[in-house]
Amino acid sequence: MHYSVRHTTRFQYTAPISESVTEVRMQPRSTEYQQCSLFRLQVRPQARLFVYTDAQQNTVHHFTQPGVHQQLVIVAESEVLVYPRPLLPERLPNDAWVQIDDSNAAGAHYEMLIPSEVTAPTDRLAQLAKELNVARRGDPLSLLIELNHMLHRAIAYDAGSTRVDSPIDEALHHRRGVCQDYTHIMLALVRYYLHIPCRYVSGYLFHSRTDTSADGASHAWLDVWLPTLGWVGFDPTNDMLVGERHIEVAVGRDYTDVPPTRGIYKGNAGSELAVHVRVRMLQGAVNEDDADATDGDQTPVYRSTAQQLHARYAETLAAIQMQQQQQQ
Repeated sequence: MHYSVRHTTRFQYTAPISESVTEVRMQPRSTEYQQCSLFRLQVRPQARLFVYTDAQQNTVHHFTQPGVHQQLVIVAESEVLVYPRPLLPERLPNDAWVQIDDSNAAGAHYEMLIPSEVTAPTDRLAQLAKELNVARRGDPLSLLIELNHMLHRAIAYDAGSTRVDSPIDEALHHRRGVCQDYTHIMLALVRYYLHIPCRYVSGYLFHSRTDTSADGASHAWLDVWLPTLGWVGFDPTNDMLVGERHIEVAVGRDYTDVPPTRGIYKGNAGSELAVHVRVRMLQGAVNEDDADATDGDQTPVYRSTAQQLHARYAETLAAIQMQQQQQQ
């Protein structure tokens, strides 16, 4: 699939500030399964851009605004080719757990097993792990697919419930969250109860009408390392494996490693942040789920509104209440 992505970020300050320093992680990665064919980054006020590659091979742009300004606008435009991933086996061999333990003992992917800022184990995480029976059993791949499904059902999607960098206990307390919460909770479960290396992935999703997550925003999921397969992507927010609709931007231990923007500024002022993401299909077939959101030239454009988000949340609550009534 061939996609174009436009990611607009606007910082509005309550008073003029004298200086700001910002780093940006918005350039899609070029990997075995995707190729970034074009990337443009525009900044207003204009600034000289510098670029480097971090330890996880993410592309990072950074810049300084030395002059007085009261607004900062960042527009990232990219075109990405995403290729089909090979079909996964029904299960992994009987010695898969041994292979994982041998790899861990050798220190492979050690940084994706150790505690991180927002995925540290808690009492509420332990309670959820007990409810979902998160323990080594069967083969790792089958267990992860089951966990991906159970976590999707255990947490209700609520765009206004948490922040993208909230500790997992906030989402676990109310059993509501956003894609970053689903990802952080599953990262914690996989790291601390299954002892399998896993990493946070930031990116974008070309939405269909059946997706739980909100369009018009960036997306998050996790990669889990499995013997013979390498990194396998799981999207617990939408209860699916990562595929041709996912566009990978950056990987790290959790959100705090790879936020789309991070910076500081000098001045006695507050700030307001507005973000809008548009993902458009440039070529390729449109599936039935996307047909109702397609314009005349078959290039769907997705935007989120507060009304749509509240409607989706209401539908989720209604489904949960109906399920509870049926169980009674």
